[in-house]
Amino acid sequence: MTRTPGLESERGSDAPPADTRHRSSTADRSARSQLDLRNRLAGRFLRLFNPLARTLISAGIPTGAPNVLLTVSGRRSGRARTVPVAMLDFDGGWFVQACYGETGWVGNLRVARQAIVTRSGGARVPVRAIELSPEEAGDVLRRALAPFRRSRVFRALLGPRARGPAGVMSGFRIRVDDTLEEYTAAARRHPVFELQPMTETPLAEEGGSDL
Repeated sequence: MTRTPGLESERGSDAPPADTRHRSSTADRSARSQLDLRNRLAGRFLRLFNPLARTLISAGIPTGAPNVLLTVSGRRSGRARTVPVAMLDFDGGWFVQACYGETGWVGNLRVARQAIVTRSGGARVPVRAIELSPEEAGDVLRRALAPFRRSRVFRALLGPRARGPAGVMSGFRIRVDDTLEEYTAAARRHPVFELQPMTETPLAEEGGSDL
């Protein structure tokens, strides 16, 4: 996989935890707290379909988007929580993007730094989670979406701040941004995590909410 310069050296098996390497700055946290209302409403709407999406993904039935199940230990309860998320499979790497606010899975993943990805049909893969800096994430998003046409319709619908998950945009082969600066700004509002497959199983799955 083609990495941002200097990124590969930071991610060896002996590298320190992601949240200590890329802890959010005050500016980044401020950008995330000002999440567009459209993203917040979309997140609440989509959560209504989470139970159905979990069933479809486990059964290998298409959901219309590149969705997987992400199982993460709750940061307060310690119990495993499973949510459907859109995953970007790009250049040999797996990425998930938090476009609907600082929801439970985002906080849980920051603390746990590992999870289980269940792909369509039930294949389970333990992963290590690395939160990318806005600059690193912006570079990944730009390279992943650059080949696709720019949709003025989606740009108008989303406005200057709201964005859909990169996995969904890639699945529909569209983009709304042009420059690296735009992608980096979007990554400040919507954090991106890289999911690196591991050999050991980090946790056992249970049902429940996001915390």
